[in-house]
Amino acid sequence: MVSIAGTSDTFIALGYDNHREEGHSGREALDNNQALDRFLASVEKRAFRIAQIATSHSDDAFDIVQDAMFKLVEKYPDKNEDEWRALFYRILQSRIRDWYRRNTVRNRFRTWLSSSLEEDEDPIQSVADEAGRSPETELQNHRSIEALEAALQQLPQRQQQAFMLRAWEGFNVRETAQAMACAEGSVKTHYSRAIHSLRETLGEHWNE
Repeated sequence: MVSIAGTSDTFIALGYDNHREEGHSGREALDNNQALDRFLASVEKRAFRIAQIATSHSDDAFDIVQDAMFKLVEKYPDKNEDEWRALFYRILQSRIRDWYRRNTVRNRFRTWLSSSLEEDEDPIQSVADEAGRSPETELQNHRSIEALEAALQQLPQRQQQAFMLRAWEGFNVRETAQAMACAEGSVKTHYSRAIHSLRETLGEHWNE
């Protein structure tokens, strides 16, 4: 299983020092470095989860998050700290769309190949329950999480993106539109359709 831990530290070490602007004092550069480090550490696991559900493949998800982090460090290290969140998720969603485009082409050729060449997919691990719940409750929660993740994977790409950013990341409509590079009206449409589809698919598993 791929581990995402430590990814942010790696990108700070590899990428940020090469993009300090002339005229910045050593202290200012260090402070910005540390701020970017904290930001990447705060989003890496959730970003990995989003990419993992989108791709159903842990290795691909890890690569997507790595690339998104690298691009943020490479292109926007000197942006204001409050701008990084929207920029990062916009890059992440762009990388997920790129993955879908590559996979569409790859899958056309895969149909001509032997089934023995199909890639194995790593299962999505559930988050550990630390609330001291009963085994029966834990099992039901585990099944509900699995059902939600399976339902999310069946959504059209743009509906999936809108739901993940709005419901999981807590983005407002404007922030989601920026991350998805689309109009706010499109976000509302994709999100509404995602909710409707999830309600129908999940049935008893749906939790308001």
